[in-house]
Amino acid sequence: MADMFGFKIITQYERGIVFRWGRALPEVREAGLTWVNPFSERLRKVNMQIIVAGVPAQEAITRDNVTLKVDAVVYYRVVDPVKAIINVQNYAYAVSQVAQTSLRSVIGQSDMDQLLSERDKVNAHLKDVIDAPTEEPWGIRVERVEVKDVSLPESMKRSMSRQAEAERERRARIISADGEYQASKKLAQAAAVMSADPAALQLRLLQTVVEVAAEKNSTLVMPVPVELLRFFDRMAPTADRAEPVADVAEDDGALAPVPEVPAVTMPEFAVPASLAAAGTKNAPHNGAPEVAVTA
Repeated sequence: MADMFGFKIITQYERGIVFRWGRALPEVREAGLTWVNPFSERLRKVNMQIIVAGVPAQEAITRDNVTLKVDAVVYYRVVDPVKAIINVQNYAYAVSQVAQTSLRSVIGQSDMDQLLSERDKVNAHLKDVIDAPTEEPWGIRVERVEVKDVSLPESMKRSMSRQAEAERERRARIISADGEYQASKKLAQAAAVMSADPAALQLRLLQTVVEVAAEKNSTLVMPVPVELLRFFDRMAPTADRAEPVADVAEDDGALAPVPEVPAVTMPEFAVPASLAAAGTKNAPHNGAPEVAVTA
């Protein structure tokens, strides 16, 4: 009955545009109860809430020749209901198409690293690009644009994982080298302190023995006195000086003199007469000279 008599209710988040004989009136009806002529006027309600529109994934080539798939989300609302109804047929569809083409354009002007690491700058640029053709002629203001997901090819993912692994390895080696450098400086300072007091080195040796024997193990530690090592160190130059003398004697080429061996003289002994006679008798008769044996 209310509609029949021209009474209309406009909710809080809506605004009303009245068309009289097909022409839009400049006055915008606010929220609440309003009346329109049921014979000559028609009321068109416009939603003034923020509308969330998802942009489908767009496949494009970045400035550094990498193929990506990027999707985004656009937040917009109507600020001028007269322009939104009169200047564009379907402002929701129009904003969706502008967002898709603008997203492709922004991807082509950006690098892959910029899309991955500088999302805020990309979102701000994309918002300005979408808002330029929509706010003034259509009465629609883009509040916010966010890049939701960036899909990379599998080969690019593997390359980026290898790059990240190499970067981590480089940082680990630098940290390890820096630690060794700092440790060497501290060891040099400790060596300087121990050299000033020899007892400090002995105490450090005993502390090392205690640390090794702290756990249950089969390690046998035999500490050697430092004084014994110093004794061997002092004796080493003496042995080094003795070796060259022997080397010079060998390098002269002359043979060492051989000591003379004294001649051995056998003592004379007497042969019995019976043995001498037997030897004369048994001698062969081949003209060999006879041996005279003197008793």
